[in-house]
Amino acid sequence: IKIKIGDIMERYIKRQKSRRIKKYFLVTFISILIFIIILLLYQNYMNIDINKSVRLEENNVERTSQTFNYAHKEDEELQNMIEKTTSCVVGISKIKNTGSTIFLNDGVGELGLGSGVIVTENGYILSNEHVTGKKFSNCYVTLEDGRSYKANVVWSNSSLDLSICKINMTGLTYATLGSSENIKVGQAVYAIGNPIGFEFQRTVTAGIISAVNRTIKLEEKQENEIKVSYMDDLIQTDATINQGNSGGPLINANGEIIGINTVKITSAEGIGFAVPIDVVKPIINRFSKEGKFEEATLGIFAYDKNMISYIDTSIEIENGIYVAEITRYSPASQVNLTIGDIITKIDNTELNKMSDLRRYIYSKKPGDKVTLTIYRKNREYQLDIILGK
Repeated sequence: IKIKIGDIMERYIKRQKSRRIKKYFLVTFISILIFIIILLLYQNYMNIDINKSVRLEENNVERTSQTFNYAHKEDEELQNMIEKTTSCVVGISKIKNTGSTIFLNDGVGELGLGSGVIVTENGYILSNEHVTGKKFSNCYVTLEDGRSYKANVVWSNSSLDLSICKINMTGLTYATLGSSENIKVGQAVYAIGNPIGFEFQRTVTAGIISAVNRTIKLEEKQENEIKVSYMDDLIQTDATINQGNSGGPLINANGEIIGINTVKITSAEGIGFAVPIDVVKPIINRFSKEGKFEEATLGIFAYDKNMISYIDTSIEIENGIYVAEITRYSPASQVNLTIGDIITKIDNTELNKMSDLRRYIYSKKPGDKVTLTIYRKNREYQLDIILGK
């Protein structure tokens, strides 16, 4: 019995030992298997992360490349548009250029050099009146290729300091007219012109629109008296405008003309002005299509709310334009319109600036009938007027 019990105990101990060994090997195997699985998962995760990083880097490089290419394309398009407009800018002088350098005594002062811009294919050129002279006078125009032509001034306006002259040429490359209606402060603009003569012709300067609807007071010495005049609805820019830039175009980033450079404030840097293009577009279109422009007239001069503060500080208006002058024997003098009336509409067009009225009248012909809506002593009236010549 003792032998049998010993055998049983020995076998039992062996079985327990065998079980512990098997359990140890099983735990070890499972641990190794888990370790291998974790290692494989980690390596797979790292590969995914690396691939993701590589793809992100590739995408960033691609986006950077696309942004660069887009910016480069934009710059190239802008340069091409400026170049096209620049080719339409001309030099204008009051006497024929004999080839003398601008640095000699018979330079800028004698030639009266300025700028202009071709606005139709058949030779109409837009500029300033103080550059070309008044209507029916003559000036000399020098094209980009150096050819010079005698030009006739076919239209001018002293209040706007704008003029249109004509050379006998067709097939000309002409600039694109934009709109000055919705321009914004801070918008990029470029001024083109001949700053000090033909040696530096078609100089381009860059800047922004600093302000719109500016009114400036001009004082000009004539004989023994000072003549005072005002210019309103001007575009203010910090693009450099020098004396010879007068009459040249102010263009936007699309190469479209939004104004004509006119004056610079000499007492400060970076303050120049341009006349908005919209006021003269109806006249250019008429000349281009019909070869003539019969200017209609209402026979009044009016001030807007920005201008009236220069004239009479006691007058306040919220909207409309204030009638300051009525020309004798004009259409306005034949109806019940008086100085002090405020015109708020012409036909269905609202008026807030004198340039609004000019632009509308320029789109009409002598003999056309217009209806004015006016306020007088807090009452509204309507007047029908036949435009004169």
